[in-house]
This record gives sequence, structure tokens and C-alpha cells, in this order.
Amino acid sequence: MDRPVKRPRLDRMLDGLPLPMQNKVTKVLENVALVAEIRDPKVGMGMLPSAYRGLWQRKGKGDDAVLMRSGHPVHFDLNYGSDFPEMYDLYRRAVANQWDGEWQLDWSTQVDPMNPEIPLLGDTPFVPFDVLEKHGIKLDAQQRQTLSHHFASWMLSQFMHGEQGALYASAQCTESVKWVDAKLYGATQVMDEGRHLEVFLRYLETKLERMYKVNDNLFVIIDDLLTDSRWDIKFLGMQIMVEGLALGAFSTMYNQTREPLLKNLLRYVIQDEARHVHYGVLALREHISKELSDAERREREDWAFEVAMLMRNRFFAHEIYEEWFEHKLSRRQWNEIIANSPAMTKFRSIMFQRLVPNLEYIGLLSDRMRSYYDKAGLLAYAGGKNASQLSEQDLLRDNDAMAAKALAQEKAAA
Repeated sequence: MDRPVKRPRLDRMLDGLPLPMQNKVTKVLENVALVAEIRDPKVGMGMLPSAYRGLWQRKGKGDDAVLMRSGHPVHFDLNYGSDFPEMYDLYRRAVANQWDGEWQLDWSTQVDPMNPEIPLLGDTPFVPFDVLEKHGIKLDAQQRQTLSHHFASWMLSQFMHGEQGALYASAQCTESVKWVDAKLYGATQVMDEGRHLEVFLRYLETKLERMYKVNDNLFVIIDDLLTDSRWDIKFLGMQIMVEGLALGAFSTMYNQTREPLLKNLLRYVIQDEARHVHYGVLALREHISKELSDAERREREDWAFEVAMLMRNRFFAHEIYEEWFEHKLSRRQWNEIIANSPAMTKFRSIMFQRLVPNLEYIGLLSDRMRSYYDKAGLLAYAGGKNASQLSEQDLLRDNDAMAAKALAQEKAAA
């Protein structure tokens, strides 16, 4: 006879509390655990002010604007030498591939987020309805479609918030990077990010008519990198971490959506993002290998890992939970449902497939760090193609092939 699995003592204690109190305690424990898991004390102390503003004060959920103080040095070049040929080539590609979100996207397209025939996020829900039913929550067809609409709005809202952070970070990187060719390229990225912010905002406002506040974990990352004075941390945070993971996120949604305007919008954005990550690996590889001390490199290794963990946890979609299920499910139950959702598992997989090879390429996946990535289930993505080996066309071809394969599988299953 099988013995019942003994649940952790803390879980049993929480079960005895009313649901609102359970959720308050769980949220505090999540925040404490997130900070406590940071192994390097210097990284922990550096991130603590941002974590306090984002996780405890929840600044991203408060006023209409947040003041972030930045004290980075500006590198004003008086030589004007063209000393980085690869970067200049990237700049010329960026100039040649600028696009206009007003005229090159068909905003007359009718978008009905309640139409199940044209799903925004494909046919596999990010919140599995069968698992909800096991917890006593049964949604009818209209409620399921509404939840899918809200989840798509939540994801696109986080993309939009990330693009605003990228707009400011790319402006700071353009000021602080030391190569003139990199400054030229950086100026094109500032334009790209402004355009991305414009089109995501317009899609949310005019097509989905729904918008969500910035996720707390995402706010912590943006706050931390915008207020850090070191140029390479800004590059690492935005060009490698945020942009690299965003590239995977955009690719996932591009593969899954059947809404034509959104698919075309994401196609243009993916082309830009591929260059942005390439920019980051070009600027950081030699700097990390040749100009940093061992202690400085270790600190950046730890910082990148902690941000990767924050980005992974970003996608628990607590904003959706608080809106839909806070009085029906415990926060712990929701976290388990989302963590094991097949759609979310695939989503995270594609994101880290784009990130980890770039960290390896620029020298931040040392033998010391491999065990940490292995424990987090991320080391399997090492050895893949990095941004310097993937063009915009390569990424779109990969995405088109993945989308066609997924659609064929869906038809075969039907």
C-alpha cells in the first residue's frame, strides 16, 4: 500500500489560514526567497534597492510615472575613428532595414479577440483549463475566450513595458559606449525601440483595448539596469538579457498567433531585435575577456544568472491571477499551474534557447556557473547558435518553419 506523500510543513501551516492571508504570506515569502537566493553578496546588495522598489513598494503598480536616477559616465569621442568594422556593418544593416509602423502595418485590419477562429495565442492555452477544473474552476466557452484575450493583453503589455525600458537603456548605451561605430549603431536602436513602443501601445489600445501594469520582476530588472552606472552592465542587462529573452518571447508568439496584424508586427520587431542582441555580443565579448578582472567577470556572471532567474519568474502572470483567481486558488497553486503549463514550458524553452548561447559566447558561462545553470534546468541550451551566427532572415526562417510545423501538427491532431 502506497503511503501518502508528506507535504512540507510550511504548506500544511499555510493551508490552515484563510485564502487572503495565505496569499499575503506566500507573496512575502516569494520576495524574500528571490533576494535570499542571490549568492554573490555584492550582486545582492546592488540589486536590493531595485528589488525593494519593485517587489515591496511595487512602484510599477503605483503612480503614473517612476523617477529613476542614473549616474553613468558619457564617453565623448574626439577622435571619430572608425575602429570597429563589424559594428559599422551592423549599423549599415540597421539603416537599410528601418521601417515605419504607421504605413507598413495594416491598421485597418479588424481584430476580434473573442473570435476563437483566429486565436491570438494559438490553440494551446497558457492557463490549462483541464487543470483549473481539477481545482473546481470550470469556465464556459466565453469565459475561456475572455481569459485568452486577457492573457494575450498581459503578455503584450509586458512586451510594451520592456520596450520602454529598452528605449531608455539604448539611449544610455549610446552615450556611454566608447566606439564611434557602436554609437552610430546605438542611435538606430533608439529609433527601433521608440517604434516598437509605438506599435505595441497602438495594438493594445486600439485592437485589444486592454492593458496591464508592468510586472514586478520586470520592473526590478529595468530599474536595476537603468540606475547602474557601469556601461557594460547596461549592455549586458538590456542587449543580452532583456533583448535576448524578448527575442525568444516574440518568436513564440509569432509562431503561435493566427491574427495577421499581430503576426506582421512581430515579424518586423523580430528583425530589429536580432540586430540588437548582435550589437550586445559584439560590444561585450572582447570587453569581458580582455578588460575585466577575474572578480569583475565573476560579478557579471552572477548578475546575469540572477537576472535570468528573475526573467524566468516574470512569467508567472500574477497580474492575471490577481484579476481572475485570487479568491479561488492559492498563489502557490497558481504558481504550480503556470510553471507546469505546456504552453508556458515551451515559451520558457524558446526564450532561454536564445539567451544561454549568447552568455556562453561572450564568456559568462564559465565552469563555475555551469552547475548553477544546470540546477536551474538551463544548461541544456548551451552550445546553440549565438546572435553573431544568426541573421534576421535566419530567425524568421526558423520561426516560419516552426509555425508551419506547429500548424501541421494541429491539423493532424484535428
